[in-house]
Amino acid sequence: MTGQNANPAPPLTTPEEPRDLVGIGIGPFNLSLAALAHPLTGLDAAFYEQRPGFHWHPGLLIDGASLQVPFLADLVTLADPANPWSFLSYLKTRERLFPFYFAERFHIQRAEYDAYCRWVSENLPALHFGHQVDAVRWNPERDLFEVDFTQLDADGEAEALGRTYTKNVAVGVGTAPFIPEPLKPLADAPAVPVIHSADYLLHRDRLLAADHITVIGSGQSGAEVFLDLLRHRPPGAEKIHWLARTEAFAPMEYSKLGLEHFTPDYTRYFHSLPQSVRDGLVPHQWQLHKGIDADTIAAIHEELYQRTLHGGWPDAVLTPGVSVRTAGRVANTRVELHLEHLQQGTRSRLTTDAVVLATGYRERPLDQLLAGLDPYIRRDSAERPRIDEQYRLVLDPSVTGDIYVQNAERHTHGVGAPDLGLAAWRSATILNTLTGTSPYPLPRRTAFTSFGLQEPKQHTATGLIGEQRGNLVRLKN
Repeated sequence: MTGQNANPAPPLTTPEEPRDLVGIGIGPFNLSLAALAHPLTGLDAAFYEQRPGFHWHPGLLIDGASLQVPFLADLVTLADPANPWSFLSYLKTRERLFPFYFAERFHIQRAEYDAYCRWVSENLPALHFGHQVDAVRWNPERDLFEVDFTQLDADGEAEALGRTYTKNVAVGVGTAPFIPEPLKPLADAPAVPVIHSADYLLHRDRLLAADHITVIGSGQSGAEVFLDLLRHRPPGAEKIHWLARTEAFAPMEYSKLGLEHFTPDYTRYFHSLPQSVRDGLVPHQWQLHKGIDADTIAAIHEELYQRTLHGGWPDAVLTPGVSVRTAGRVANTRVELHLEHLQQGTRSRLTTDAVVLATGYRERPLDQLLAGLDPYIRRDSAERPRIDEQYRLVLDPSVTGDIYVQNAERHTHGVGAPDLGLAAWRSATILNTLTGTSPYPLPRRTAFTSFGLQEPKQHTATGLIGEQRGNLVRLKN
């Protein structure tokens, strides 16, 4: 297969011949949906992305950084191991199967995962990059969604306007870098390098040129940035602070039974809980997905230890249990952080020349994109969209089409929402529900753990038993 998707313009559709599915956003999750939809004969799908091409966290593709999930958590394998868009198929096209076989790697590097996804994105004809979706509306006269988009030129400027009609929509607009409120003043300090870890590699040279660097955040990104900076600083003159709000630089929960929180069984259990219980659970499960890979922790300790071999200690300070109360500029050339130790109840100040905010990501809000659907969207007591077990927004019954969401459902489906290991299963669930058939039979059981005392609902090979709503797409033979 060769790249054939150099940003083609999607064919126009009419209300008389609408699409079956329009995807908004092309990150790993909608890319998974597109890959599994590709072999389904008769399914008319198109996916739109405003960026000119696929890139997955380019600012964090640090040399040697690995995925925290096995390579089997690719776009398709856990739903369809024989699918031509698997990671192993990618290796075969690159004539790298034997090197990979002898490397004996279960966890691949992030850069390799990015290259694999770009290979898929360059070969699926249903993908349309350089197309910014502006609005989604429900047309009650035609029982269809109207999707307005702007086609962008190579410079990202508007080139043409378009509209497509569809029976169903899949929103996969991903997450955005998050900066906590006390740290937002740092973004207003252009003379001082203050960057989110999402852009780390773009600014690494400038960061390394700073006399003193502070990394804020205790997750995997913070650990990888700290380790990379440490390796590039001379022994005895590291001048790095690593601050974390958590009580420890804690390892990610990676025990076999702990990992079962990322199974469809747990997702179904979590969805069945009352909203108040779900909201209480998520903050306490941070170590399931926000901890640090044990190998990264070991590499950091080894790097620090090596710097003590000839006497002395590295000039690196690692302090957990610290919150940043406020932050501001000092003489336009430095940043001052006002710190509080949560257990000691003590306060201090830290002046630094550069800051990396490894403060994570948040789901991009759907309100602006789906503003035209607001009267139809049913919400919970916290004004968040209600989402059913099959990843559909709960809409007014007058809307006969479905809006599926990907990685916007942590409040309803739990910590597995952003996990790559559930991507193929979620995509298969969506396609099974959308078609009303079972092009991708799903397992009835996926975990040894029984998460509740009551027996879970019975599931068929399509993933559910119960009422189907919306426009079912019957595949053509």
